[in-house]
Amino acid sequence: MKVKTILISQPEPKMENSPYTELEERQKVKIDFIPFIHVEGVTSKDVRQQKIDLSQFTAIILTSRNAVDHFFRIAKEMRYEVPDTMKYFCQSEAVAYYLQKYVVYRKRKIYVGKRTFPELIPLIKKYKTEKFLLPSSDMLKPLIPKELDKIKVNWKRGIFYKTVVSDLSHLEKVFYDVLVFFSPSGIKSLFENFPDFKQNNTRVAVFGNSTIKAAKEHGLEVNIKAPTPETPSMTMALEKYIKEHNKK
Repeated sequence: MKVKTILISQPEPKMENSPYTELEERQKVKIDFIPFIHVEGVTSKDVRQQKIDLSQFTAIILTSRNAVDHFFRIAKEMRYEVPDTMKYFCQSEAVAYYLQKYVVYRKRKIYVGKRTFPELIPLIKKYKTEKFLLPSSDMLKPLIPKELDKIKVNWKRGIFYKTVVSDLSHLEKVFYDVLVFFSPSGIKSLFENFPDFKQNNTRVAVFGNSTIKAAKEHGLEVNIKAPTPETPSMTMALEKYIKEHNKK
């Protein structure tokens, strides 16, 4: 069966000429973006109930842009003025760059990992005397606390925001040739919104092993997988599949 319509279960990329725009133009398909999950901040009262006093920390570990936004939001709600001496350990350049929204970059102590959390660990290890705060969502990769405990640093996790299932009731009568998922939460959202969902002729594309596992646990047949050596990105995996099936 040919592919004409694709639903990406994430917000639309903000960049111009995104790979999805180029894919649409090259393969003459229609791509829609509808987030299956979204993030909601918890209140400062919720943070206090976690016995978190921001003034007790000398360093912040930031794994995402959401973590940056919600740390500074909570600080503002608590009327806590983040000192210039605060150290920031950012998982990637993208997170560090985003930090400029809140601080004057060149005047702050900012340490940047390459991309993955384990790559940030050697930098954190150099500052073992600091007291680290990890602002996170209610869903945290087990790898993160494991890596921090391994190097025996003084750290505390704070749940500053939560991952929430979006209301997708407007999609009940809508059909797409391909549904694209990037996390187990997206799969969970599909079945919370539509408990009786039947795959039928819908193709399912997934990114990452944990998402593949979640899809299979829900009885879905995975038709398109990324990353692979041949197709390291989702757009490449989609394009390969479309080329193979639309030429018939």
